[in-house]
Amino acid sequence: MKFPKKIRTYCPKCKKHTVHAVKQAKKRTRGTAHPMGKANRQKERKKRGYGGHGKYSKPAAGKKPTQKLDLRLKCEECSKMHTKTGFRIKKFEMV
Repeated sequence: MKFPKKIRTYCPKCKKHTVHAVKQAKKRTRGTAHPMGKANRQKERKKRGYGGHGKYSKPAAGKKPTQKLDLRLKCEECSKMHTKTGFRIKKFEMV
């Protein structure tokens, strides 16, 4: 998918449609995004000590053919950034 470097979209800070610069955000894994979440605390507790780690030693179930993409939009009037998240795409190219 080809995507323009500047788009005109709604800015929640200015409360109107303005021109935004578009940048691809780097996805963070669940562990780095929420290091103190309940699931990660449980996983760390389970992985301590000896022996196998049960469900935590197995790879995650089937990888999806496409990954979700996050875009960072920076308003050119107020310089505030917000994200446009969660659409799936195989190839992404800025034009």
